[in-house]
Amino acid sequence: MPNRRTFIRNAAGATAGLLVSGGYLANAGWRQVGAPAGKRREVSIGGRRIRTVDVHAHCFVPEVWDLVKDTPLAQTAKANLTGNIALGNPQRLIDMDAQGIDYQAINVNAWGYSAERALARDVVALQNERISQYCAKHPDRFVGMATLALQHPDLAAEQLEQAVKKLGLRGAAIGGSVEGQELSDRKFDPFWAKAEELGVLLFMHPQPAPGTTQNPRLQGKGGLGNTIGNPLETTVFLSHLIFEGTLDRFPGLKICAAHAGGYLASYSGRSDALCGRAGGAGTDCKALKKRPSEYFKRELLVDTMIFHEEGLRHLVAEAGVSQMVYGTDYPFDWPVGIDFVLNAPFLSNADKEAILGGNATKLLRIT
Repeated sequence: MPNRRTFIRNAAGATAGLLVSGGYLANAGWRQVGAPAGKRREVSIGGRRIRTVDVHAHCFVPEVWDLVKDTPLAQTAKANLTGNIALGNPQRLIDMDAQGIDYQAINVNAWGYSAERALARDVVALQNERISQYCAKHPDRFVGMATLALQHPDLAAEQLEQAVKKLGLRGAAIGGSVEGQELSDRKFDPFWAKAEELGVLLFMHPQPAPGTTQNPRLQGKGGLGNTIGNPLETTVFLSHLIFEGTLDRFPGLKICAAHAGGYLASYSGRSDALCGRAGGAGTDCKALKKRPSEYFKRELLVDTMIFHEEGLRHLVAEAGVSQMVYGTDYPFDWPVGIDFVLNAPFLSNADKEAILGGNATKLLRIT
């Protein structure tokens, strides 16, 4: 989370108030966050009201402060106790109304993977309880995604089951790695098995990680730890799940990768090409049950945070409409909006409805 905050602070003047139009970004005074209270936008396609669902929406539970204030987690928590990210801030609903978002699937971005077991148990329990309570107060606007202590895979499996079966949460948010460990490591299999058993959506979002978001080469101008590092972390995460066989061992998984699936969804052809080679790294593909790109037809989903119209068209061609959901990265002020999908000339009305909410409605069991 710190790398994203730094980027947003440095780049706000350049990115806030942009709108996708005609395949490029044009300054139109548009903002995602901070709308004045007003009439709720209702989205219709072909004259019929549709439900819109934002799968990429962050929050933070301020009450965890008492648990972490005397721990190494305090610095990250302190930076997220107030503002639009704080769970319960009324601006969230105002912004959703302005954007035309009917539901948010709210999640806490992974931030506590360094915590020892007892603290991790307490922090996760409190976060999940508060998210559940908030969603219960607004059942027509929010569904919740659980937080998990993935550094303790057996505990994470218990937490996921508790969150889904007892708290009514609809899935979980996970990071792309755990303190330098890849989630394709077999130690995490108990967690993946539980997620497959429960049949819930896992929303993967990058967090600070060595080699990707925290790569020293990404220092300097441009917020590269965010603009390049976050999609890179997603790309590495997905590639390990594919090539290490995690997705073959648990074919019932449903994983939504943030930021349009990183770079992999748009460049999976290179992974396919590697698997077509006779020697070298091509031998890593022998045990795979299908080509790398084909995991985007079932196990892997992506959100729409691709920004350019041509990028969206290519993403649809590579992943397919059935594997796409709408996301905004709220409350971070990226130039996204439902009109990006509504105005796409290459999408049918059915495609637009599926991407803006139909797919997520099924995955998150919104009734």
